[in-house]
Amino acid sequence: MPMTQRKNGMTAYMAVTAAYWAFMLSDGALRMLVLLHFHTLGFSPVKLAWLFVFYEIAGIFTNLSAGWIAARFGLTSTLYVGLVIQIFALLALAQLDADWAMSLSVIYVMLVQGASGVAKDLAKMSSKSAVKILAPEGDDGLFRWVAVLTGSKNAVKGLGFLLGAALLSLVGFYAAIWGMALILAVILAVVALKMPAGLQRGRKDAKFTEVFSKNRNINWLSFARVFLFGARDVWFVVGIPIYFHAVLSDGSHEGARHAFFLVGGFMAIWIMLYGAVQAYTPRLLCAQSRSTAELTNLARRWAMMLAVVPAGLAALVFYAGTPTSWLTIALVVGLLVFGAMFAVNSSLHSYLILAFTDKTRVTMDVGFYYMANAAGRLMGTVLSGLSYQIGGLSACLGVAAVLLAISAIGAGKLQH
Repeated sequence: MPMTQRKNGMTAYMAVTAAYWAFMLSDGALRMLVLLHFHTLGFSPVKLAWLFVFYEIAGIFTNLSAGWIAARFGLTSTLYVGLVIQIFALLALAQLDADWAMSLSVIYVMLVQGASGVAKDLAKMSSKSAVKILAPEGDDGLFRWVAVLTGSKNAVKGLGFLLGAALLSLVGFYAAIWGMALILAVILAVVALKMPAGLQRGRKDAKFTEVFSKNRNINWLSFARVFLFGARDVWFVVGIPIYFHAVLSDGSHEGARHAFFLVGGFMAIWIMLYGAVQAYTPRLLCAQSRSTAELTNLARRWAMMLAVVPAGLAALVFYAGTPTSWLTIALVVGLLVFGAMFAVNSSLHSYLILAFTDKTRVTMDVGFYYMANAAGRLMGTVLSGLSYQIGGLSACLGVAAVLLAISAIGAGKLQH
C-alpha cells in the first residue's frame, strides 16, 4: 500500500474512531442517567426494562436498513446522521416534565430512547464497516484494527456510565442532558471538518434485498450473536444495577447519592475492563499465528466456557439468600471474570463478521449482523426486567447461562 494511501487510511480510521468515541460516551452516560433517575422515581424493574425496549427495537430495523443506506449513500452520511439524531434525542429528553403522569413519561422516554437506538446503530455500523475498508491487509491487521476500535469504544462507554452517574448526583438530570447535547454537537462539527476522503462513497444500484445474507457463516454467526448479547443484557440492563443499588443504599437521600456513584463505578469498571480485554484479544489468542479456521473453532469453545460463570453465580446467589458483604464481593469478582471472557467472545465475533464478508457488501453484512446484535439486546432487556421481577438476580444469571449454551451451539455451526 502506498505511503500516502496508508496515511489517509489511518487518518480516516482515527476520525471514525473519534466520532464513535464521542457517541458512545454520551450513549453510556444517557443509559445510566435514565436508569438511575427513573429508579429513584419508583419505577419497577419491568417498567425500567420497558424504557429501553424501543432502543433495542429501533436497533433491529436500523441495522437492517442502515447497511443498504450506507451502501447507497456512503459511510460518512450514516455516521453523521447518527450523531445528529443523538443530539436531537438528548434535546428531546430535556423536555421531559416531572409533572407528567407516569404512563406518559414512560411512553415519551421509550420514544426518545428509540431515536437514540437508531443513532447508536447508524454510528456503530458505519464505524465497524469502515474498518474492513481501511484496515491493512495481511497478518492480523484486520483483527487488530477491529479489536482496537471495539475495545476502545467499550472503555469509553464504561467511562460514560460513570459520567452519567456522577452527573446525576452532582448537577442533576436536566443539566446533564443539556451539557451532553452541547458537547456532542461541538465534537460532530470538528469531526466533520477533519474527516478525510477514503471511506465508501456509495453506489446507486444497491438494492435493499441485498441486506439479507446468503452466506451460511454470516447467518450462523448472527444467530450466535443474538444469544451472546441476550446473555449479557439479561443481567446487565436491570438486574445488577437495581440489585446493587438496593444493597448499597440505606434509604436516605445521601445514601442514594452514594449508591449512584458505586453502581455507576461498577458498571464503568465492567465496561472498561471489557473494552481493554477486547483490544488485547488478538494478542491473547495469538491471532497473528492462527488461521481464520482456528479462530472460528475458538468461538464455540469460548462461549461454552463463558456459560459456566453465570451458572455458578446464579447458584451462589440462590443458595446465599439474603445479600451479604461477601456475596456482593463474590458477585463483583465473578461478573468481572464474566466481562473479560465475554470480551474475548465478542471480539472473536467482531473479527469473524468482517473476515466472512467482502468489501463489496460489507455494510450490508455488518448491518445484518448488528441487527442480530440488537435483537439479542432486546431479548436480554425484556428478560432482564421479567427475570428480576420473578426470581431476582439468580433468575437473571440462570437465564444468561442458558442463552450462552444456545450461542455456543450456533457458533459450532460455523464452517471453516
